Amino acid sequence: MTPDMLDKLRRFRETALAEGIPPDDIERWVEMARPCAILKHKGDGPVVGRLGGPLMLPADAPDPWCKLAATIDLAALPEAVTDLPLPSDGQLLLFANPDPEMIDEGNLGSALFIPPGTPVQERQVDLDPEWISEPHEREFLEGLLYLEADVSLPYHSNVRDLGLPAGSKSPAAHPHAYELLDVWMEIQHGSGYLGLQLGGYAEDEYREGDPSMAAGREAARAEARGELPISEADVDPRDWVCLAQWLHGITGLEMALYSWSIARQDLAARRFDRVYATMTWNP
Repeated sequence: MTPDMLDKLRRFRETALAEGIPPDDIERWVEMARPCAILKHKGDGPVVGRLGGPLMLPADAPDPWCKLAATIDLAALPEAVTDLPLPSDGQLLLFANPDPEMIDEGNLGSALFIPPGTPVQERQVDLDPEWISEPHEREFLEGLLYLEADVSLPYHSNVRDLGLPAGSKSPAAHPHAYELLDVWMEIQHGSGYLGLQLGGYAEDEYREGDPSMAAGREAARAEARGELPISEADVDPRDWVCLAQWLHGITGLEMALYSWSIARQDLAARRFDRVYATMTWNP
């Protein structure tokens, strides 16, 4: 981790200690830290992609069923900026359908990996039918994405205590989860931005369950219905991680939390057709 990331965790420890949280419980929480890449709509870091923009696809790629949210240049990401087994180069396209009426009803997006050297051309796809009138169905932010390395801790309270022996059948929840969440939110105060968080932990607006595990459970049901390709690995919802969380700034959906998730095994196998997008919204 970078010195800035270590300093952030130091401040987290100090603040948690000042709140009276036992040191051992703090350290077990810190052990769950994951490096992540913050891709900001405005910044001074290196450019690693863009929000929106022209849709550049291989000639044999099918038309996407929802709108392009972002394109990420994987070769521009430094090694180990996340702990995800991402390809070292190529383009990652993220598509989104942030429709509140579809929450818990199915996959709200998709992803496409374009290997390096693949010829692409601009594709015009009409995804704005005349009957669409809601702002969230039209307005996606556009612009370059600037990289900032960061560290991520859980945004949810349903975190099992890492201090228990491996194989425990009924592990107890972490005894200070909500207090530690409050400390992390205090440390993060003022760090709001528009863009993407690549890797790390997705935020749960109710501060309860891991959105990526929830996506894994939804994906298993979608797979059983034949709506999602079957994984070639033995995948469990606990294997699912945040591929990206979208800080979208869409008018009317300011409080909606949207993320793309995938099982680590599927990501390592380049099964981007297994990406599952979810959203929570509490207007």
